[in-house]
Amino acid sequence: MSKLNLLTNLGIGALLFSTVGLFSVTGNNTLRAQDASSNETIENIAEDETNLYGQQVTVRGEAESIEPGMSFVIEEEGFLEGDEVLVINTSGMMLTEDSEELGIQVTGELGTLVLADVEREYDLDLDPNLYVDYENKPVIIADSITLSPSLENLSESPDNFYGQEVAIEGKIGEMKGDMAFTINDDQWIGGDDVLVINTTGEPIPTEDESVVVTGMVRPFIKSEFERDYDLTWDLNLQEEIEAEYTEKPVVVVDSIYTSAKDEGVFE
Repeated sequence: MSKLNLLTNLGIGALLFSTVGLFSVTGNNTLRAQDASSNETIENIAEDETNLYGQQVTVRGEAESIEPGMSFVIEEEGFLEGDEVLVINTSGMMLTEDSEELGIQVTGELGTLVLADVEREYDLDLDPNLYVDYENKPVIIADSITLSPSLENLSESPDNFYGQEVAIEGKIGEMKGDMAFTINDDQWIGGDDVLVINTTGEPIPTEDESVVVTGMVRPFIKSEFERDYDLTWDLNLQEEIEAEYTEKPVVVVDSIYTSAKDEGVFE
C-alpha cells in the first residue's frame, strides 16, 4: 500500500484544520505563537486536570486501534508507557498501520464517555465490550485528524509526506530572512531540523519558541517555489537555501501555535 495514503478517506467527511485566529502580533511586531486554549496534553486530559469539557481540544501522540475505523486511543509518545485518551473517530478519515506508527494530531470535542449517548448522537453502532474500561472517562470526538510525524521521520523519509498536510512539533531554530526559519527537535541536541517557509505575510515567530507548525510538505525546488510564492529573499539567502535545502522537505505554513508540553514522567 502506498504510504502517500496514510490516512484513508472513508467518504463520510473531509480532513479539515482551521487556521483562523492562530496568529497574533506583539508590540514589537514579532509574531509569537498564540496560547491556544484547545491545545492540550494527553496527560492533563487523562488525569482530569482540564476544564475543557464540552470544548474543542487538540492533542498529538501515537494511536492504537480499539475498534478499527471507529475508535482508537491516543497516547503519549516515548519509550515508557504513559497516559492515553479514547478517541471516537467521526472525522471521515481511517488510520492505517503506517499512520498509527508515525503519530497523529487529533482535534475534537472533549467529553465523558457514555457509550449509549455517543451512539445515539452520532448514529454509531459500537461494540460495547470494547469500551467497558473507558466508560465515564474522558473521550475526544474527533472531527479532524492529521499526520504528526517526528522531525526525524520527515527528514529521513520525506517521500512518505510530500503533498500531505502535517503537524510538526519542535523549537524555532535559525531565521532565514523574513519568510523562513528552521524548526528542530527541542528534546535532542543535534537532532534533525526542517525548513519552514511562511507565505502567510505575517512576521516570523521568535527563536527558541516551542511550537506546532501545520502545513503542506513539499520538496524544495527553487523554480517551483519562485513560481508559486512571492519570495523576498536576497541573492545571498537564495543561494544559501538552494545549496542547503534543494530536494529536501520543506513545510509551507498554514498555521502555528504554542506547543502544549507534558510534565514528563520524572516530574
